[in-house]
Amino acid sequence: MKLLFVADPLETFKTYKDTTFAMMREAARRGHSLSACEPKDIRWQRGEPVTASVRNISLTEHPVDWFAVTGPAYSEELPALKSFDAVVMRKDPPFDSEYFYTTHLLEQAEREGAKVFNKPRTLRDHPEKLAILEWPQFIGPTLVTRDAQDIKDFHAEHQDIILKPLDGMGGMGIFRVKADGLNLGSIIETLNQDGAQTVMVQKFLPAIAQGDKRILVIGGEPVPYCLARIPQGGEVRGNLAAGGKGVAQALTERDREIAQTIGPVLAQRGLLLIGLDVIGDSLTEINVTSPTCFQEITDQTGFDVAEMFLQALEAEHERLH
Repeated sequence: MKLLFVADPLETFKTYKDTTFAMMREAARRGHSLSACEPKDIRWQRGEPVTASVRNISLTEHPVDWFAVTGPAYSEELPALKSFDAVVMRKDPPFDSEYFYTTHLLEQAEREGAKVFNKPRTLRDHPEKLAILEWPQFIGPTLVTRDAQDIKDFHAEHQDIILKPLDGMGGMGIFRVKADGLNLGSIIETLNQDGAQTVMVQKFLPAIAQGDKRILVIGGEPVPYCLARIPQGGEVRGNLAAGGKGVAQALTERDREIAQTIGPVLAQRGLLLIGLDVIGDSLTEINVTSPTCFQEITDQTGFDVAEMFLQALEAEHERLH
């Protein structure tokens, strides 16, 4: 297959842990050809299909200079996205206006015949914090509001709470307020911007001490191991980007129940790969943009997550052709 990865700049990849790199490495091992671009490289003009300024690459064994560009740095004739067998959208959040516009360009490419994973419309329809609202049976006490008094009332009821912005990633902008309510007003002002910004508030889950579990679901099927991201020191966040320690472990029965309920539904909607965040028995987030943790799980358990992903991608290619 000819694969196009839409991602952050290749030069920024930390290949020892990068999931997109793991996908590329497995794709190359299976004989597929690799191309890459950034969202800014995608364009459309009336009378033409959606095209992109892409780099065709091969992988080296070098940890830093890990790829080589094959042929001209950028070909003069821009290839149409529909000319690739699969377009893999792996741009990291934030899901800002530019990300939103990119999904519309990718959706136009779909109308022209491109096969995009994850599906652009479904990316827009499933904001990572808010997608959990569809499955209230799996989540803890949760509030989504712009109203400062709502948040204060929620704190009065639950005493120990987590506040987070809807557009953060990697644990950014997450606050914990305990029973004493210390700094609650200030935190609300920071996140809520005087009613201009919607905030998610959740009851604090003590099970975070055992880790914030990332459960990967590929083609509707859960990977048999998750990565528990365990907060370190005095940190409340388990995110690896916030210094959490990743420990791979087998899924629990509850993990499987959550994954096997949500996974097939979202796969049917065009989400080939999702990452469910679970603390204890409670679902806290559904990651759809560029779920990670492939390499950490594979390194610790021997289960090849990238292989499972490429098998699912190949199966989708077969199904769609």
